[in-house]
Amino acid sequence: MSLSKEKEKYTFADYLKFPDSERWEIIDGISYMQSASTWQHQSISRELMLQFGEYLRNNQCQVFASPFDLRLPEIEEKDIEEDVTNVYQPDLLVVCDNSRLRGTGYYGVPSLIIEILSPSTVRIDRLLKFNIYEKVGVKEYWIVEPDTKLVNVFVLEDNKRYGRIELYTETDKVTVSIFPDLVVDLSKVFDINVST
Repeated sequence: MSLSKEKEKYTFADYLKFPDSERWEIIDGISYMQSASTWQHQSISRELMLQFGEYLRNNQCQVFASPFDLRLPEIEEKDIEEDVTNVYQPDLLVVCDNSRLRGTGYYGVPSLIIEILSPSTVRIDRLLKFNIYEKVGVKEYWIVEPDTKLVNVFVLEDNKRYGRIELYTETDKVTVSIFPDLVVDLSKVFDINVST
């Protein structure tokens, strides 16, 4: 993760001019370059995508994986490229209002977001994104820790604040609060086998 350019405040209009070969996020107008994901990160993302995707087959809600431009609106902000100052690349997200799908992503608040930590994103995922996702009303936020094989789940209470952290290990099964009959098997998520 590194800061870009010299501009004081970036918008989605600026973001669209960034090179296609690079991955960026804009948080409160500050641009952050994303590094390439490790194969372990990709494996975890793939398994989560499979479990959510299978459950959501033929469902109005859909799961998407990065790269996917999530534009989170500020209060009363319109979907105008020059105004949007928050553009995220969540590892996975679930959206249920398909009318808000736009071009390369989504404009609005997803129902669920999953971020998979890497050393360069810990501060952003645990602090910046946590606070913003809570503020805009993301109903469920997962932070996945590949190194320790832990999943932190935060559920929005009374549409205001995330409640007490729910912590799961690699052998647990997680019941998804927004889909109570979806149970994610973490043993499959963290079963990263490599032939030697």
